[in-house]
Amino acid sequence: MDLEEAFQVVGEFGRHQKVMVTVLTLLQIYMACQSMLIVLVGAVPEYHTEPVTDSSGGDVTQSVTFTDDVNSIVTEWYLVNQQAYKVSLAGSLFFAGVLVGNVLFGPLSDRIGRKPVFLTGMFFELLFAYGSALAPSYELFALSRLLVGMMNGGMALVCFILSQEYVGKSYWALTGTLTNMTFAVGIALFALLGYYIRQWRNLATAVNCPGVLLFLFCIVLPESPRWLYSRGRSSQAERVLQAFAVRNGKGRVTLKLRRVLSPAGPDASGPGLFRLATHPVLRCRTLVLMFVWYACSLVYYGLTMNASADRGSRYLSVAMYGLVELPAYPLCIYVINKPWCGRRRSLSAFLILSGLFCLFSIAVPMQSGTVGSGSVLALLGKLMVSAAFNIVYVYTSELYPTIIRVGGILAPFVPSMKVVHASMPFMVFCLIGVSAGALGLLLPETLNRPVAETLEELSAPAYQHMLETQVRLLEDEPLPKHRGSESK
Repeated sequence: MDLEEAFQVVGEFGRHQKVMVTVLTLLQIYMACQSMLIVLVGAVPEYHTEPVTDSSGGDVTQSVTFTDDVNSIVTEWYLVNQQAYKVSLAGSLFFAGVLVGNVLFGPLSDRIGRKPVFLTGMFFELLFAYGSALAPSYELFALSRLLVGMMNGGMALVCFILSQEYVGKSYWALTGTLTNMTFAVGIALFALLGYYIRQWRNLATAVNCPGVLLFLFCIVLPESPRWLYSRGRSSQAERVLQAFAVRNGKGRVTLKLRRVLSPAGPDASGPGLFRLATHPVLRCRTLVLMFVWYACSLVYYGLTMNASADRGSRYLSVAMYGLVELPAYPLCIYVINKPWCGRRRSLSAFLILSGLFCLFSIAVPMQSGTVGSGSVLALLGKLMVSAAFNIVYVYTSELYPTIIRVGGILAPFVPSMKVVHASMPFMVFCLIGVSAGALGLLLPETLNRPVAETLEELSAPAYQHMLETQVRLLEDEPLPKHRGSESK
């Protein structure tokens, strides 16, 4: 039997898989807190400066007095005036680290395995995050944020892949949505925690502590059966799946997976990125998806980082920019599974709507708490881009064959433009969102269509005929005769 048939036997999303996915999903809260940390620990309070002349009447310096009762890296290291850029630099270093971590950890998880790479990244993220809380100087703080970002990016990638690879294909949209939804809840919980813990070092320590407990739970997670199968280690994949069956209440089952070609075969030769550029089908999809990922990352993180700049309570603003995402996810689950919408149309629609809401917010004053204000429109833009971001996670995993997807090719796309300045104009959000939405219409639909397992299947006539067959069956159209179908 093939892998999907095996999941049907052992349970596509049994109680054991639900426990494992729950642990991986809760990790999103921890990762959200680390991603948003600079928003609160880098808060800039009201302040004024006064010239001060030394006792000899020579040099004149500036004395900074903070008028708000805020404790942050700004107040501790006086990151104002000419030093103000260092706050944004620390945030940019984190997201630059995310990019590096994704690029490094993706191929490593393909070669070494999901579990060892995942646990290693999580262990060092915990270590470096405590270094951020204890940093004696800004330079060490900035370095620790870079290192935390590297571990966070790599761990987040493998965590998302595991949440997909532990379950059957029909549950990928659900587990991917739960992952992104929990990240949004994590943003809101981080704002709540920051409201009660005002000392920035205590806050940085507090958000790291739950990660220690989750790390202990993750140690007992098994290796991905899909990764084992893709690497030709079918016997080990069978044992993992049999353990799933026992813990799902199916009892001891007998599995015999179809043997796959050695990973040293033609599909696995050469670097994965090289195949994306040379394979005609993948090249087109990659160019479009690169821009779509760019747009989702730019608008999503740009709006979230701007939350603390809104008028009113920064804690309430940050929480709202997290909670506003929640309606997007059930909406996604509904529309992406409808034949009249599917993945492609829903992705494009949400991106275009996000850009339009950002455009409308330019002409409206940014006042909190007023219906129709710029803040409300910006929140609606965040809701729309969150829906698009959730769809593109699931959509990308379906557009690439398993041999590519398992190789971590998502890595270069996810964090490509997370380094977003807090003052990014909404006009840029609009232009990027609308153009990405229009470009996304060039991608093929994947709803209720088979996932290619190898590169050859993407261009093989039999695979293309299978796609056309499934589409016509869904639309109740008569099937034309296909040469060679009898032999198949």
